[in-house]
Amino acid sequence: MTDARALDIFLQDRRVGTIAALEGGRSIFTFAQDYVDDPARPTLSLSYRDSHGGLINAPRPYNVRLEPFFSNLLPEGALRDYLAGRAGSKAMREYPLLAALGLDLPGAVRALPADGTVLPSIEPVAEEVPRYRFSLAGVQLKFSALKNQGKQGGLTIPGGGEGGDWIIKLPSTNFANVPENEYLTMRLAGRVGIDIPEIDLVSLSHIEGLPDGMDQLGDTAFAVRRFDRGARGRVHMEDFAQIFRVYPEAKYDKASYRNILSVLATVADASSIDQFIRRLTFCVLIGNGDMHLKNWSLVYPDGRTPILSPAYDLLSTVGYLPGEESALKFRRSKAWGEFNEETLVWLADKARIAATPVLKAARETVERFDEAWAAEKSHWPLPMRLIEAIDAHRAGIAL
Repeated sequence: MTDARALDIFLQDRRVGTIAALEGGRSIFTFAQDYVDDPARPTLSLSYRDSHGGLINAPRPYNVRLEPFFSNLLPEGALRDYLAGRAGSKAMREYPLLAALGLDLPGAVRALPADGTVLPSIEPVAEEVPRYRFSLAGVQLKFSALKNQGKQGGLTIPGGGEGGDWIIKLPSTNFANVPENEYLTMRLAGRVGIDIPEIDLVSLSHIEGLPDGMDQLGDTAFAVRRFDRGARGRVHMEDFAQIFRVYPEAKYDKASYRNILSVLATVADASSIDQFIRRLTFCVLIGNGDMHLKNWSLVYPDGRTPILSPAYDLLSTVGYLPGEESALKFRRSKAWGEFNEETLVWLADKARIAATPVLKAARETVERFDEAWAAEKSHWPLPMRLIEAIDAHRAGIAL
């Protein structure tokens, strides 16, 4: 476990502030004064921006946990327990976890010991055990990976360093065919006009560096190229739990799709709004009940101005969890049936944007989805019960 009493927070190579460890497990984040004074400063988070575009600079201590922006950089659930064990810490204490993962956080954020010491990302259990790396926040078992350049392709999970430019998502222990489901759903999303990263369905036998026993989960893994890594290095991003200052456990409850659209209408471009409507419509049609706040993100290509990120974590959940509703409210409820053209007009009105392009994007998505689904579904290598569940769900959507 790290003894560093302060972590400097960087965006790319720019120091933006420091998190200091206080007595009793508390911590406090303060902005660097040169960052505060710089009118051209890069954006750390919209959660630190006031209604006039100014910087909210009001540091206060948090007990045990970090403040929401930084807490949302950390994994949840079983992944957190695993990392806490490797870091020699307790899962509930977030400061040591941030120090342990400081070189491999989502986006362009890095957390480095303020005293200049170099720390291992995760302490290995034994000399011969490599430091398997989890990356991106979330609860699904996933690893950073590097794309092999050899003739056979494949992916390699690095034992150290700063991770890779791909994410590998392993089969689920609870639900069958999740990698296949996500791969096919993402591919279908691309066909209907949704911006997606490069994706692949990879045999576990072509992945080097997996922990022992992972091949017992299934035969394939879903792989997606990281959109927060590029040819020029890290690309900053943040999810909407960070934007709304919501801790991960409240990602289903503390905001709605109306709130997300209102943010996009205020800070992003018309293309982001168009993509949001198409993605939301697609998720309703395919029956994706897991589009919570952490599955919507902004990216900052120039470091300052946000746009909606490419789509990620798209899959159909209705075949696994019959009766499940949407992750967030459309208007008054999360019921699928509430998503209709009347609701779309209401969403546009609340976001103070024109309803005509919103309806056009939704109608085009419905038309393209129905055409692509009819052509593709007989070729999907998924159990028939999952296909039939999507068919039944689509039949109940009045679009």
